[in-house]
Amino acid sequence: MASRDDALQELGGLADLYRDCTLCPRACHVDRTSGQLGYCGASDRVRIARAALHFWEEPPISGDNGSGTVFFAHCPLQCAYCQNAQISRRAIDPAGNPWVSRSFSVSDLAGIFLALEAQGANNINLVTAVHYTPTVVAALRLAREQGLAVPVVYNTGGYESVETLRLYRGLVDVYLADFKHIEPALANRYAHAPDYPRVVEAALEEMVGQTGSPWYEELPTGEEIMACGTIVRHLMLPGGIDESERIVEYLGCEFGDRVAVSLMSQYVPMPQAMLPELCQRLDPVEYGNLVDHAMNYDFDECFIQEMDAADECYIPPFTGELPG
Repeated sequence: MASRDDALQELGGLADLYRDCTLCPRACHVDRTSGQLGYCGASDRVRIARAALHFWEEPPISGDNGSGTVFFAHCPLQCAYCQNAQISRRAIDPAGNPWVSRSFSVSDLAGIFLALEAQGANNINLVTAVHYTPTVVAALRLAREQGLAVPVVYNTGGYESVETLRLYRGLVDVYLADFKHIEPALANRYAHAPDYPRVVEAALEEMVGQTGSPWYEELPTGEEIMACGTIVRHLMLPGGIDESERIVEYLGCEFGDRVAVSLMSQYVPMPQAMLPELCQRLDPVEYGNLVDHAMNYDFDECFIQEMDAADECYIPPFTGELPG
């Protein structure tokens, strides 16, 4: 494992982004290189909860071979209903131990990307990487220099600053972005981020501007994998039909066929979701109504889920697995 000084030296000028951190819209202005922690709880040392082939994304992301998914620990949103709270909030392993020893340098991370490609991954899928952007950007550049050829997917909760997204221009091929809330009061209630709707709208404009409309590559097997474009996900919450329909309407009117949309029914009440409305399951009728509503708009594609997707068995095991 590289020392902190060596890891920072690999970053060059990008290291300054850790010294006065404004990588996400929280803009904490902490010096993460000196041990200060902002809202996300992350230092400047990249921690990974899991890096492996993943088969539970949308079909043109996972395909038959799987998506080379890197789950980063910590998160700047920390939603009350987070399905990955085990790693987004506390960054602990199942035995309750912090991943203190699992930190990765630029060259380490580039090696992980290349190893996932060698395993047959259709793409490299970066899950919640915003707070590690300097290291991730440098690692993507290095991996490209060393031959990485598969598309790169940036998988995000949508709470992204435009300035940080611009660092990924030319490096990310596909954005897989959540649109969680369009009502500031709900964004504040569930994520203490009343600016979320404004932030995600600006972020999506930047993402779609970078990728253009969805474009798919046909593999020798005949399946189609997304080579570039933006997929916007929305996880429907219990009793949330009104807000969900407003989000679909916004996406349909503002983006239409420039994006694909994924309507998710996989909400599972989690132990930390103590708010009463979050302690119940999704109503299948409401979800069906949302799907019907989405059919009124000209999206490139609209992915839907069966109700049995709402099962904890689909939450990956965050054991620190790495390709090898």
